[in-house]
Order: sequence, then structure tokens, then C-alpha cells
Amino acid sequence: MLEILLAGGWALLPILICSFVALAIILERFWALRRSSVFPPGLGAEVREWARSASLDASHLEALEKGSPLGELFAGALAVRDRPRELIKERIEDTGRHVVHRMERYLNTLGTVALIGPLLGLLGTVIGLIRMFMGVMAGGIGDPTKMAGGIGEALICTAFGLVVSIPAYVLHRYFRSKVGGYVVQMEKEATALLDDLSAPRPAPRRRTAASEAATSQAG
Repeated sequence: MLEILLAGGWALLPILICSFVALAIILERFWALRRSSVFPPGLGAEVREWARSASLDASHLEALEKGSPLGELFAGALAVRDRPRELIKERIEDTGRHVVHRMERYLNTLGTVALIGPLLGLLGTVIGLIRMFMGVMAGGIGDPTKMAGGIGEALICTAFGLVVSIPAYVLHRYFRSKVGGYVVQMEKEATALLDDLSAPRPAPRRRTAASEAATSQAG
């Protein structure tokens, strides 16, 4: 393997750097976009129960915001739960944009790696061919080893460029699709919470004079 890398020449170096960057992003996104991390089990029902029972305070909201992307969306809505429905909806949309932006973090970089991988491989190919022709011009075609070095450099760079770009492109599309699915589910959860927050609260029962008299007699 080391001999292959050395045969690829200096043009292989940026391709290797891109491969390390892509691998780091892929591992980080697999960890960050775990379903249990984005959608903690039972969180939606628990938060709606909190909202109905009005058992919320600053510590609840802070823990909810830091716990998960869905919790951050809920916390944004609950922070303005006493406002009109339209204002709560606007807060959910604003918070949702920030949450989605964080879930898509580094994906543009991964897409860039998928795009430039073949181009870097093509650059290595061109450099290898130039090296081959320079060898032919200097010593003629009598020595095939001079041609073999340039051809080998060209093929190795092309192969490594494709090896890096194809998985990067596939996983870039996979993560985009995964985030899109999460967004749809988060919209459903947010709408359910918004309906609970906007539902009219039952008015407290007013005690009549007769009930007050009956209570005093019973006492």
C-alpha cells in the first residue's frame, strides 16, 4: 500500500486529505444524527403532558433545550406558550431553522469532497501524463519504465479520487435524506404541541351561593 501511495506522487496528497476530512464528517454525522439523539423516546408525549398540566419552569426548559434537537424545538415553543397561536408558530419556525441548520452541519463540506474528488483525480491523471510525455521527450520511447511511472501515477490518482468521492456522495445524499425525514417528524410533533398550547383552557367553576351555603352547613 505504501508503494502505491508513493507511486501516486504529490498529486495524491490532496485526495488523501479529502479522504480524512470525509471520514471524520461521516463518523461525526452518524453519531450526531442517531434517532435516539434527535428523537428521545417518549419526549413528545411527556412535553405535551407538561404543557397541559402547566408544570414547567426555567430548569425544565433549559434541560429540554440542551437535551436534543426536538427538545430545543419544544423549548422554543414553550418559552412563549402564553402568547397567541401565531406568535408561538413563528417561534417554532424560527427555532426549527436553527435546529435544521445544526443537523445539516458539515454536509456541505462532505458534498464538496464528493465533488472535487474526481477533479483531483483528473488533476493527478494530467500530471502523470505530462510526466510520461516529458520522459518520452527526454529519452525517447526506448525505455518503457519512464512511461510506466507516469501512467501509474495517472491511474492511481484517478482511482483514489473515485474511491473517495463515490462514498462521500452516497453518504451525503443519505444524510440529507435522513435530515429531511427528521424535519417532517419534527413538524408533526411541533404541530401537536402547538394544538395543545392553543387549546382553550377550561374555565374554573364559579361557586354559587347555594353551594357555598351547603359547604358552610356541612362544616
